[in-house]
Amino acid sequence: MENNIETIRHSLSHVMAAAIMEMFPDAKLGIGPAIENGFYYDFDLSKNLVPEDLPKIEKKMREIIAKDLEFEKSEMDIKSADLFKDQPYKLELIKDLEADGEKAISLFKTGEFIDLCKGPHITNTSELKNVGWKLDKTAGAYWKGSEKNKMLQRIYAIAFESKEKLEEYLKMREEAEKRDHRKIAQDLDLFSFHEEGPNFVFWHDKGWAVFQKMLEYWRSIHRREGYTEVNTPIMMTKGVWEQSGHLKNYGEKIYLAKSPDSEEFNYAVKPMNCIGGILIYKTKMHSYKDLPLRVGEIGLVHRYESSGEVHGLMRLRQFNQDDAHIYCRPDQVKDEILKVFKLAFEVYEKFGLEIDHIELSTRPEKSIGSDEVWNNAESIMKEILAENKIDHQINEGDGAFYGPKFDFHLKDAIGRTWQCGTIQLDFAQPENFDLTYVDEKGEKVRPVMLHRVIFGAIERFLGVYIENVAGAFPLWLAPVQTKILPISDKHLDYAKKIMAELVENNVRVELDDRTESVGKKIREAEMQKIPYMLIVGDKEIEADKVAVRIYGEGDKGQMDVKEVAKDICKS
Repeated sequence: MENNIETIRHSLSHVMAAAIMEMFPDAKLGIGPAIENGFYYDFDLSKNLVPEDLPKIEKKMREIIAKDLEFEKSEMDIKSADLFKDQPYKLELIKDLEADGEKAISLFKTGEFIDLCKGPHITNTSELKNVGWKLDKTAGAYWKGSEKNKMLQRIYAIAFESKEKLEEYLKMREEAEKRDHRKIAQDLDLFSFHEEGPNFVFWHDKGWAVFQKMLEYWRSIHRREGYTEVNTPIMMTKGVWEQSGHLKNYGEKIYLAKSPDSEEFNYAVKPMNCIGGILIYKTKMHSYKDLPLRVGEIGLVHRYESSGEVHGLMRLRQFNQDDAHIYCRPDQVKDEILKVFKLAFEVYEKFGLEIDHIELSTRPEKSIGSDEVWNNAESIMKEILAENKIDHQINEGDGAFYGPKFDFHLKDAIGRTWQCGTIQLDFAQPENFDLTYVDEKGEKVRPVMLHRVIFGAIERFLGVYIENVAGAFPLWLAPVQTKILPISDKHLDYAKKIMAELVENNVRVELDDRTESVGKKIREAEMQKIPYMLIVGDKEIEADKVAVRIYGEGDKGQMDVKEVAKDICKS
């Protein structure tokens, strides 16, 4: 198929608008762009659409497609656009174009339907006959995204190049819904969300246990690799963020605060950890012999994400980053970046996440630093890729505002990709904050600064991981590693003795002492995806053992409790 999928999706959105105008002649049209996996169109209708309306609209769309209608482009003087006199939202868009200096408007005609649009479009609706598409859902959407405007009705649709690809996507989405980390979190009692802290996560004891185990692992491998760990304040004076360039280039994401004695905002809640680390670096003189300095920080940051961007753990307004900043000499840059690559590969393998691709993101429109500095930084990044034959993609214009970056995109169990780790090469902040070290000649020179995360936002990584394993944590990470299931109340004392022995061996264990059948207890432990279930009854007491059942594997027979503890602890 010659037309790319965005063109196909946008053309389908016009067909949907044409169908709506036939079914609801008084409809007022908003906009209808192509989006990831499909398209939508916004309508102002006198009728509130319900799910039962979607098949009817689909049927009308297929009738229009079957007519083999041309998509005919034309232009009209912007002052003569009276054909939209009954379409107030289109008239508003035309006024916006006129205010921007446009003299003409672009139109597309499909049958009797005409829409304001720059295109591109397919040439004929016949090209849509073998495309895989379906209307998906309706939602409310404020005109132009502003709560001050009227709420329109948005119809979302899914569309792919073929019916086979549509089916593949629908199956993947169905599987993704089963794996939704928010649902799993509710089932396993990991975390919750509350209106009193919008888009902030409230960790429950089991979820927090998983979080802490991730940090234990992170700290162990970073100590091994020569990193130290620091902690910096969550809030610093506004001036330091002006100095760094964050307020100018990232200001829409930053929470500002006032001290009680100030009438103006004089503090900023940190959106990133780097500036605190920079201030620590400046507390003493460094020699070339000290470098590289590898400094980690599990730092709590805040970023104001819009309500349309936030999504469970995947996009929060408060989250922790497994940050590290490496201060090094120019001749050390490549080796240090390659060491981060190696460490990242190790972590992702530990969590069973495959690297789908690595991306090099270049200078964005909003940035600091000279062309010479940026060209040098990007050249270094490209040399690393070429010299080490690293497969990669280029993402033009999506670097950090202070330097280019490598992003690690991970693939999960059902084929979705997620951007998690990143390495950023920064010559700008050392200049901004006058960072120096003393070189071999006794002269003060600038270090190079590497910003890097491997998990990324730890909460987001955990959300990705929960969905990847569908809540079935491996033994080392499981919030509850084993649950003891006494067959009846008369077996409780023995069960408590087993529990005390496991606790003594640092096993995370629970006792199910309810007066329920052991079959029900097993079913519920399976639903909670407990790795080890230890069943105790008369036979186990007599043998001074436990009957072991492992999640996903079934019964393993009787084992000595010391053996069980050893197996769990070696995980």
